[in-house]
Amino acid sequence: MTHSPATQQYTEKQAGDLQPGDFVFPPGDGPAEEISTIEVQNDDYGVAALLLVTMVDGGAVRIAVGSSVPVGEGVPVGSGDAPGSGDATGSGDAPDSSTSAEPDAEAPAGPAVVVPPRPETPPAHTGPSAEELALIPEPDGTPEAVVRAAAADHKGKNGVQVLSERLAKGINTKSGSCLRDLSDLAFDLCIVLRDPDHALAVADLLNVLPFDGNLDRWASIERALALSSFICREAGQAERAAVYEKLLRSPESQEEDPFKARINARVRQRSLNEPNLYDKEIFRAIDNGNHEAEREWRFLRLEALMFLRAHGGSKTIGEEELARRIGNELESVRA
Repeated sequence: MTHSPATQQYTEKQAGDLQPGDFVFPPGDGPAEEISTIEVQNDDYGVAALLLVTMVDGGAVRIAVGSSVPVGEGVPVGSGDAPGSGDATGSGDAPDSSTSAEPDAEAPAGPAVVVPPRPETPPAHTGPSAEELALIPEPDGTPEAVVRAAAADHKGKNGVQVLSERLAKGINTKSGSCLRDLSDLAFDLCIVLRDPDHALAVADLLNVLPFDGNLDRWASIERALALSSFICREAGQAERAAVYEKLLRSPESQEEDPFKARINARVRQRSLNEPNLYDKEIFRAIDNGNHEAEREWRFLRLEALMFLRAHGGSKTIGEEELARRIGNELESVRA
C-alpha cells in the first residue's frame, strides 16, 4: 500500500528551496518521488513565476514559486513510504495496519539519501572597497564642464553637439532622461568617435551613482558601467575595470529575503545564458536592405555583449568568444 502525505509525517518546503535529490509528494495518493531537475519559468515580464519539477522516473509537476510543498526526507529510491511510515526513523509511529507488523529482519536497508544543505542565500557579490573606488578619479570640474569639454573636441558632430547642449543646461541625476542622455553621449564618444578618454569621463558621472531600486534609472547607469569596464579592459586597466564590474552587480546583493534572492539569481543567470542579441531584427534589416536599421540593431547587440563581458561571460558564451564578437560588432557599427 502506498501512503499519501495526509497519512504520513512529512515536512514542507517553499518551492524555491527545492533542489535535485529532494523527495516531493506529487498531487494524489502516490509515494514521494525524487527530483531530477528543476527549471524556472518566467512570466511575460521576465519575472520567475513557475517551477517545472521533473522526477527521476520521468514525471513532472508544475509548482508556483510562492507555494509550499510536502516533501519526504531521505526516502530511498523506489520506496513507497515517507519517513515515519513504520520504518526505523525514530518517529515512534505505529506501523500501518495493512502492512506486516514485523519487518523482515534479514531485508537489507535501503540506501540512505544524503542531501547536502542548501545555503541560505546565493553567494553575495561584495561591492568595491574605498581603496578600489579611489581608482575612479574625481570629475574635472562640474558635470556640465565635463560634458562641454568632451564636446569641444568634436565640433561639427551633430549627435554629440545636440546631447551636450541639452546636458550643459543642467544635469539632474534624479532624471531618468538626463541619465539616458549621459549614457548615450558616452557611447557616441567611445564607439562612434573613438574617444574613449572623454567617454570614460562622461560615464564616470553615472558610474558613482548608487542603485536605488529604480530599474529604469539603473538601466542607464548599467550601460555606462559596462562601457567603462570595456574601455578599461581594452586599455589594460584591469583593476579599474574590476571596480566597474563590482558596481554593475550592486542590485544582486540588495534582496534580503533568501527565497527571493535565490529566484532572482536563477532568473539573472538565465538571462545571461540566453541573452537577446537581436539576431532576428538584424537579419530582417539585412534582408530589407535597411542599413541604418541594421546599424541600430547592431549597436544594441554591442551593448548586450559588453554587459555580458562585464559579468565575466555566461555559461553559454565565454569571455574569449565575447571579445571576438565585440570586435566584429565594433567594425560593423563603425563602418
